[in-house]
Amino acid sequence: MVMTPRLGTVRRRNTGSTDWVLAGAALVAAMVGLVMVYSATRSGLAVQGLSATYFLKRQAIFVFGGIVLMLLLWRLDYRRFEQFATPIYIALLVALLVVLAPGVGSNALGAQRWFSLGFIQIQPSEFAVLAIILAVATYCNRRPDGLTLRDVSRLLILAGVPMALILIQPDLGTVIILSVTLLVMLTVAGLPGRLLIWLLIGAVVVVVVAIEGGVLSSYQIHRFTSFLNQNSNNPALQQYVYNVKQAKTAIGSGGIWGTGIGHGALTNLGYVPEQQTDFIFTAVGEQTGFIGSTVVLALMGLISYRLLRAAMLAKDMLGRVICAGVFAFFTFSVFQNAGMTMGIMPVTGIPLPFLSYGGSAALVFFAGVGLVLSVEARRGG
Repeated sequence: MVMTPRLGTVRRRNTGSTDWVLAGAALVAAMVGLVMVYSATRSGLAVQGLSATYFLKRQAIFVFGGIVLMLLLWRLDYRRFEQFATPIYIALLVALLVVLAPGVGSNALGAQRWFSLGFIQIQPSEFAVLAIILAVATYCNRRPDGLTLRDVSRLLILAGVPMALILIQPDLGTVIILSVTLLVMLTVAGLPGRLLIWLLIGAVVVVVVAIEGGVLSSYQIHRFTSFLNQNSNNPALQQYVYNVKQAKTAIGSGGIWGTGIGHGALTNLGYVPEQQTDFIFTAVGEQTGFIGSTVVLALMGLISYRLLRAAMLAKDMLGRVICAGVFAFFTFSVFQNAGMTMGIMPVTGIPLPFLSYGGSAALVFFAGVGLVLSVEARRGG
């Protein structure tokens, strides 16, 4: 690839270092998330007679666990994960199979994708992204001369099996994230241009077949396509169009400066569904306005830049592909989540990194940052 010589030159001029900017930005984002989760849930909890800090306390535990995991992965040499990539991948497949078993996985909102462990729920599909990133990076690291058609076929199968299990749950959002992440990693690993074109064509064909061939349920299709028909009077779409309209109204009501933390009418009265999880950005928009939303997105952009920078400076294929995978995972999650609240992307269950409520998401995003920090810390040797 054209980028290879330049990347090599950059690596020779740099030694391993601690990326305090990346680590600090992740921590700041998580702190903002705690404030937003509290402000988005306290009124609803009060109506139910529950403690206003119920979700805040749980999210604080998740964030603390994520920080510990990030620090642990930061200290470990990322090259050691190459020998654990296969066991981690197999463990993922087992978890994805078991969670689908009747009576084992928890079912909510028409999806069976969680293990209920007391006061927390673990979602294996969230961890699938990191497991596949490690597996693909390990495979690509053993192909220093680039990827052949056979290699690409194997990698598609490697990623396709867990993606199929995740689609059965169903969890279309995670499948989309995995697809984008895989494409970015393959490109960074040296995927020939002609194969890239064929992969893009193949992806379009798969989407069309999935929609037209009955692979996806009507619920998934309506949720995915409702953003294209936001003014539709079709009764089947009203539930999904309503979510988008309420999200856009909440963001728009914030104006330039916002209504103030804890003072948003739509947030306090619970007009936006799933506001502490999928639609957390609407709480940001209403309470902090255009200025606050821009600051939050700029913070996310800073994290994305540091992840991309780490990929460009990585000294080997393993580190480069890991960083590229985490970059794609994080960046597309931000774009997808914020975009769906503004009506420019389909509604999916993809969380906003570090801000959305949820234990699995907090652990996964902090773990991803920890892996990148490990790569950066060992650029010099």
